[in-house]
Amino acid sequence: MKPLVSVKWLSENLKLPDLVILDVSLDSNVANIEVEFPNLQIKGARFFDLKGKFSDEKNPLPNTLPTPEAFSIECQNLGINNQSTIVVYDNIGIYASPRVWWMFKSMGHKNIFVLNGGLPEWIKNNLKTETIRKQTFSKGNFVANFSPEFQKNALQIKENLLTRKAVVVDARSKGRFCGIIPESRENLKSGHIPNSKNLPFMEVLKDGKFLPKEELEIIFNHLNLNNQPLIFTCGSGLTACTLLIASVIIGNKNNFLYDGSWTEWGQLNGVPIEK
Repeated sequence: MKPLVSVKWLSENLKLPDLVILDVSLDSNVANIEVEFPNLQIKGARFFDLKGKFSDEKNPLPNTLPTPEAFSIECQNLGINNQSTIVVYDNIGIYASPRVWWMFKSMGHKNIFVLNGGLPEWIKNNLKTETIRKQTFSKGNFVANFSPEFQKNALQIKENLLTRKAVVVDARSKGRFCGIIPESRENLKSGHIPNSKNLPFMEVLKDGKFLPKEELEIIFNHLNLNNQPLIFTCGSGLTACTLLIASVIIGNKNNFLYDGSWTEWGQLNGVPIEK
């Protein structure tokens, strides 16, 4: 099942009986992209609180996946059902929405899609928006069916340093990957996981949308991945999901996320780091 839908598809399917549109717009982004429409949302959208209700607040690492039980409760509060067709978007094009796609996939939900181009593309096509407002919904029946195999942890990353069965692909900027630009978080070392490849997430996007499949194939071929499984990482498990979706678009089957990403690896004692 393809991970993306176009604004044309969404505009033509707004009356789909089980459709749920989720707005996962954030207050800031690592790419420092200016938000053109901070107070607008697609008409009928529901706010998905990625940094709050949909993160594990007990985990000191940012953005980490909540428990299946907590995820289920918050989805039910948004009126999401097991049979819902979910389209997620953000207000800068493609940024946080791939993370939510991965979260729902991890929780066993198949009918989840990212709106290619997000809110800017929606507005560009003169489609209906509304001012962001607080809403309440009838309780949904969503129950997560968690699949742990969608992610990797630090121990598995350490094991892979020896086995090299998978390739780690880092979505951070070249400066951060090479340790030239210091990390903004306190007590975080600079550099990258040994043997990993660098593919800054912005390189698979253009004008807030994913590049065509043919161009994505060229980019991934240049990494010389040798058809190995891919483990995507970044600063905090967010932009890595953009690369993960790009990999899915070109047909790669074995894609995983290192959810702790550099925020975890860069704080661990005794793990190797390259620059």
